[in-house]
Amino acid sequence: MHDDDEWLALLDPMPTIVAEEVEAFNDDKWQLEAYFSEEPNGKIIGAIQSRISSIANSKPRIEKLDENDWVVLSQQGLKPVHAGRFYVHTASNTDTIPKGTTPFLIEASRAFGTGGHETTSGCLSMLDGMKRAGKRFDLIADIGTGTGLLAFAAHSLWPKAYLTASDIDPVSIDVTMENAILNNVPCGMMQGQVATCVATGTAHPLIMMRAPYDLVIANILAGPLVELAPSFANVVRDGGSLILAGLLKTQARGVLRAYHRCGFRLQRRVDCGDWPCLWLIKRTTFGWKRTIRSTGGTSQPPGDFGTW
Repeated sequence: MHDDDEWLALLDPMPTIVAEEVEAFNDDKWQLEAYFSEEPNGKIIGAIQSRISSIANSKPRIEKLDENDWVVLSQQGLKPVHAGRFYVHTASNTDTIPKGTTPFLIEASRAFGTGGHETTSGCLSMLDGMKRAGKRFDLIADIGTGTGLLAFAAHSLWPKAYLTASDIDPVSIDVTMENAILNNVPCGMMQGQVATCVATGTAHPLIMMRAPYDLVIANILAGPLVELAPSFANVVRDGGSLILAGLLKTQARGVLRAYHRCGFRLQRRVDCGDWPCLWLIKRTTFGWKRTIRSTGGTSQPPGDFGTW
């Protein structure tokens, strides 16, 4: 909320306002939607219209919405995603799987990470490129796994690895387990299986016990990525790889600066629209140059989902 929008907080009930273009790239045609927890009165609607001159004389349309899982609804109708060798689809697209691809069935759910967002598809393409370049990983962690998609992709590429998938949100871990069953991905603590846990960053006994990792994947948000730089430096082995996503182009420099200070160098960057995917390598460090051990945690609250 901007400083000049504090008036919204004074409305009771306070709405959630969303503005969107009716026609792409046409600033003259757009619509404003205000969502309320209860029916608004004319005074509240008038207050909103009075603050936005372009809709002051428009006639609002008021309708009651049914109770729904809005996360699921927001992801329904998703088109299949073809990224590298991977093809991510819903049950309605099962008949469209191209030959020679590695398919994953990821339905709209309570967690994020269906592959449709550029951050997730960028990570899928990066993982595919690493495999094609001959990279081999035996210990892998997906921090902020969301639906589990990136963990499943890593498992398909390196099926003999020990793989850990974690998320700050317990619901995401439930969804990951459900998706693992749908995609025949083995879960457990053994080699070739995906172990799961609810964790804030790397702060979990399972994550720390399996360190150092050959590969860590973190598709979350720029702020937590910066906070977690020392933590990731503690759990990635010297020479190991780190994939970062969930940041905007405008945030890339700050994120890279944080990781450079912690002993990482940029190996490759792939931009998918406004969303970069970064492949970093941890330099070999000695003595006083080694990273100071951190708590492993982040201030990212539960509900700020990991994989998009």
